[in-house]
Amino acid sequence: MIEIDNLVKIYKLSKKQMAKEKLKEGRKVAVNGVSFKAEKGEIFGLLGPNGAGKTTTLRCISTLLKPTSGTVKVDSYDTVTQSREVRGKIGFLTNEINLDPQFTPKYMFDFFGKMHGVPEDVIEERRKELFDYFGITSFEDKKVSELSTGMKQKASIAVSLVHDPEIVIFDEPTSGLDIITARQVTDYLKKLRDNGKSVIISTHIMSEAEKLCDRLAVIINGQKVAEGTVEEIKASTGGSDLEEAFFVLYKENVTEEVQ
Repeated sequence: MIEIDNLVKIYKLSKKQMAKEKLKEGRKVAVNGVSFKAEKGEIFGLLGPNGAGKTTTLRCISTLLKPTSGTVKVDSYDTVTQSREVRGKIGFLTNEINLDPQFTPKYMFDFFGKMHGVPEDVIEERRKELFDYFGITSFEDKKVSELSTGMKQKASIAVSLVHDPEIVIFDEPTSGLDIITARQVTDYLKKLRDNGKSVIISTHIMSEAEKLCDRLAVIINGQKVAEGTVEEIKASTGGSDLEEAFFVLYKENVTEEVQ
């Protein structure tokens, strides 16, 4: 289970960044007082436009960033004071593909499996299962630099799951994928959920969120503006579908700067 209580993350900005962001102050509040729980056996989604704070939230959960204030706990472990324990519990897929271009998917999978302390025979079993499922076997011995964006994404997904984590955190999991591979990914996330895993994803794709997520938190300008099932969010806004409900929330909460 993931528990977030009043998470705040503030970035200090250089003068160059201030000019780029068109800000007068030397700081940016990326996440502002966000709280929610993601339970075992569910897919919890963070839904919002680009720059809303979704990725920052996921990186705080994954121990890559330290909160400015507030707490983040993963299976009761604090992400700041017990980061090593947290990293052993999670599989994190960033939206920035960063597998080493000089190595092969097979090498990277085995390397990260050993880093997680997975026995070699289990690594081999996991590799066969995941590579077969995502269609990686045919290019497992090619260098990452030779792969297409979709191939890299599939390899990254497999590597992030090598240790069969209890908690799966995916940032824009279907980004750059064709429709068939995207469906494979969402079906696998459902499988993980049905096996009792905690799954948390970020997305700005309304149809994906509506079909995939058991519950959602809508984040706009770093703040949570709604939480619940798709039906609950539609009912609270009067929207006929999730996209319409989102735009009701957006119009109610968007700042003048964004407008």
